[in-house]
Amino acid sequence: MSACRRLFYLVKHRSLWIHLRRNVTTWSPVGAAFNTKPHRRLDLLEKNGLFGVPELTCPAGFQLATKTALKNTEKLVEKACSCPPGAETVETFDQLSDGLCKVADLADFVKVAHPDPAFREAAEKTCMEIGTVVEKLNTNVELCKSLKNLLDDPDIVAQLDPDTRRVAELFMFDFEISGIHLDDKLVKGGNTSVILLKMSHVIIQSTFMSVYLKDILNLALHLQVREIAYRIYLYPNADLMNCLEELLRCRYKLAKLVGYESFGHRALKGTMAKTPVRLVVFCFLRTAKDFQMMRDMKKKINPRNSELMPWDHPYLSGVLRAERFNIEPSLYSPYLSLGACMEGLNNLFSQLYGVSLMSEHPSAGEVWNEDVRKLDCHFTIRGGRRCQESGQYQLPVVVLMLSLPHPTKSAPTLLTPGMMENLFHEMGHAMHSMLGRTRYQHVTGTRCATDFAEVPSILMEYFATDYRVISQFARHYQTGQPLPESMVARLCESKKVCGAADTQLQIFYAVLDQIYHGKPQNCSTTETLKNMQQKFYGLPYTPNTAWQLRFSHLIGYGAKYYSYLMSRAVASMVWKQCFVQDPLNRDMGERYRREMLAHGGAKEPMLMVEGMLQRRPSIEDFVDALVSELNPNFETFLMDSES
Repeated sequence: MSACRRLFYLVKHRSLWIHLRRNVTTWSPVGAAFNTKPHRRLDLLEKNGLFGVPELTCPAGFQLATKTALKNTEKLVEKACSCPPGAETVETFDQLSDGLCKVADLADFVKVAHPDPAFREAAEKTCMEIGTVVEKLNTNVELCKSLKNLLDDPDIVAQLDPDTRRVAELFMFDFEISGIHLDDKLVKGGNTSVILLKMSHVIIQSTFMSVYLKDILNLALHLQVREIAYRIYLYPNADLMNCLEELLRCRYKLAKLVGYESFGHRALKGTMAKTPVRLVVFCFLRTAKDFQMMRDMKKKINPRNSELMPWDHPYLSGVLRAERFNIEPSLYSPYLSLGACMEGLNNLFSQLYGVSLMSEHPSAGEVWNEDVRKLDCHFTIRGGRRCQESGQYQLPVVVLMLSLPHPTKSAPTLLTPGMMENLFHEMGHAMHSMLGRTRYQHVTGTRCATDFAEVPSILMEYFATDYRVISQFARHYQTGQPLPESMVARLCESKKVCGAADTQLQIFYAVLDQIYHGKPQNCSTTETLKNMQQKFYGLPYTPNTAWQLRFSHLIGYGAKYYSYLMSRAVASMVWKQCFVQDPLNRDMGERYRREMLAHGGAKEPMLMVEGMLQRRPSIEDFVDALVSELNPNFETFLMDSES
């Protein structure tokens, strides 16, 4: 089974339909697979577990899979500690990582995606059990010593190939940030983890409310409704406030214990940014013009109250886009059937990489339903690696989770422009994993620096809005007529409306994240928020609110929120230098695959960017790349994050 086939065995039965009597469009096999009803098969004698894992035919299978993985872990730990230092040591470490990740990554997906509570609960227990084992391994002195003996011997290190040496250093980094080198009296494990779990639990509880708030702020016509929703949602919670501030204190203390200046310095080691020294800060010239447009629109809607407030930004920017370009999603959807979009992706990958996508019916038990509802994210189920024991390559398995509308009796699943772009975005993540051919699982695909991981997905957004690409697949599901170029042009131009203000908001978030994870401030997190909002955003802080308590990225992306901006800058440079003249250029596609997709985290991220651009970008290049996405007359400057 090819790697690309494995990519779609969960996705391909999502909302499929075709209106045979009226359809005049001929689809490729991939397009037809997503625009036709699946044929039901009776596999009465065939029994498979989820994703082909034999134990997972029932929830109890997670316990069996975990037991098997942990038993194999014990053997590999013993092997790693006893074998002579060399490449075999690193390979054993990677086998150890692979065995645990196969179970943990799968469980991590099932616990949020499976409709059966019993499966979700069993997966959650597996995640906790595997996580506990990983924490113990990261503080296993004998295991660490076996790796240290290797890295401390210059003669042995000189014999290692670059990938093996980098993976060995990454494993050692995991040991070091766990404080394995500290005196036992200094090791007081658990505090940060407990705080983190508590904070995560509260934020998860607020997720559904966050979705409703976003709808209200985007759609609510009445000013009072937007304001009330904003104030209620961001009302300070004393327990959560204490939890956040304790989390930040613990992170700082942990970073200092293991030898870093701050948690930000610890988190950014190995990334493109390297250290949290400088941040790109946009001047308010263009942002001020965007805010003025919003004020004018607010005054037009409500003459008695034209003061612009934070809760107005999402709604008024949407109103301005609609007024200028009349972007009605329902006008685009007939041209963007799910099958058409999948056909477009297939065509794009075929022309860029020589890769074809194929649809394959899942075996009985591999998936739990033919119509699985999914949310927007990308999961790695199994990473790719070169199997030394068999000499074959372990093909990666990934899942795309997309929230898509159901088909109707008269139409297949039809996507809005935003859904289509999101599909391309997530497919960028997937192809990063699928096309990676790293020797080691520990660094496969998206297991790379956070500020590089979003580059492939953001780059796909450029392809998704280029008419030369769209014209190859976007056609009316009934008539076969192509999507007019003028509609695509309006859609692209609409994205620039209030783009400076939107970018400034992201910069404010990134700055706040960096400040929180830098040296301790002599004030509360709310006071810090107020100061940074005034300095880096431009709209006033609302008294008696605490937005930072809803800043969920502080949990999983602490000190790394800037990654979205940096990845966008890199994607912009790659697009404009390599693809803007010809988005279907095979030579550039092969260079991109070779220089950026193939390495995962096995190569320094900046070296991959340098290989693709054939030059090393400067700080100014990153700034210019972001600025070029916006309207003219947008000035920038640089400043220290401590300022």
